[in-house]
Amino acid sequence: MPKENILFICAHSDDHILGAGGTIAKYAEEGKQVHVIILSYGEKTHPWLKAHITKEMRSKETYHADDVVGCTSTFFDLKEGHFRNDIQAVKKEVLAIIKKEKPEKIFTHNNEDPHPDHKSAYSITMDLVKEAKINPEIYLFSIWNPFSLKKSHLPKMYVDTSATHSKKLQAIKHFKSQWAALAILVGGLFSRDFKNGLHIGARFAESFYKAK
Repeated sequence: MPKENILFICAHSDDHILGAGGTIAKYAEEGKQVHVIILSYGEKTHPWLKAHITKEMRSKETYHADDVVGCTSTFFDLKEGHFRNDIQAVKKEVLAIIKKEKPEKIFTHNNEDPHPDHKSAYSITMDLVKEAKINPEIYLFSIWNPFSLKKSHLPKMYVDTSATHSKKLQAIKHFKSQWAALAILVGGLFSRDFKNGLHIGARFAESFYKAK
């Protein structure tokens, strides 16, 4: 039996871990193949460093985190705040990955997230799926938006991550360059996973809106 392929399309290097690290680890343990397309290195987080140094640092952190949860990542060099224009230069490469993977499920950002790159990643994902002429299930994860107003009518999928929550936390620790943002985020993400768990009678869970 061929492995089920799962694809994530994310804006920055740590988004897939923050938004769905427990789910990725669970899928990997179940034998599913999880690949992540990361649209930007996010080098603006360290403007005092040369871009190539930040890119190397952030990619290494990601690869170490990926090893923990059991996925693989491919980086693209879109500039933060310019995704919609820059995607044209790499669209063929991204489409080639999507067509090769033939994912049964694609996960990307909730477009209610206030971060403009997260909104762009959502729009780009929906456009790419249409252009690739594939019909996967599409799920949305949240990072900076603690709740959704416009998505409440959509079906919601809960994934019990009780057994893999520790892997998510272990993977997050590898993003040492992002400590300032993580100090703000991690407590909220922990609470969200706990509340999701209560909803399905589990210790921890991650939730996703089904967009398609």
